[in-house]
Amino acid sequence: MLLLESVCKNFGGLPALSEVSFHVPKGQLTALIGPNGAGKSTLINCITGVLPATSGSILFNSQEISGLQAHEISRLGISRTFQNLRLFDRLNVLDNVMTGLTCKAGSSMVMAMLRLPYLRHRERQLRLQSLEALDRFGLESKKSWPAEILAYGDKKRVELARATVGKPNLLLLDEPVAGLNSEETGAVGEQLKLLRRAGHTILLVEHDMELVMEIADKVVVLDSGRCIATGTPDDVRRNPLVLEAYLGRMEATA
Repeated sequence: MLLLESVCKNFGGLPALSEVSFHVPKGQLTALIGPNGAGKSTLINCITGVLPATSGSILFNSQEISGLQAHEISRLGISRTFQNLRLFDRLNVLDNVMTGLTCKAGSSMVMAMLRLPYLRHRERQLRLQSLEALDRFGLESKKSWPAEILAYGDKKRVELARATVGKPNLLLLDEPVAGLNSEETGAVGEQLKLLRRAGHTILLVEHDMELVMEIADKVVVLDSGRCIATGTPDDVRRNPLVLEAYLGRMEATA
């Protein structure tokens, strides 16, 4: 579904990504791991059009997307979460999730001003779809709460609900369990398993190795902007380059 070929990203004269190539198979959960500063979030930003790649090719369903704007890529069916929360604090939980359906609203300014029956019917459909997403993540009872008063774990779930409400073809998750306790991490992990079993294609950026090894079908490892390993969780776990560049550093730090 997603194919990256020799993707590079430079900031000034400094390379953040260098000749990164891998693919994300349809219907699978691919994990992207690596130490801090490896280039994981930069890569997600290049895929989604937040940052332009310096060179290389990014294909989504065989279509080149590396030159498209972020909203154009979103309309193709790619959704994401952010490493740092990006909620609208003064909107309630339901309205935050409904913003994930902006590309599906399909109404012009004239239609919005006239409040035509079609538009009112469409809004009811989008509201019901958003309520279903809230229910999946256990947030329906908090639908009227302002996002700013939510606990951190609930905010993470709101962002996941918003990213999945439009049933995207490809879901990019940037550290969805960062800052969560073990119980919250387990709950998110179960939701990710359900999404994968439902046929969603997921690219997951995550530092929680226990979660990654439990739920990933495939693991891609970045180090200093380069792809140093790809394979199954077991393959990556035994790869000496990975042990030295990432897992070994964690053990040495501990």
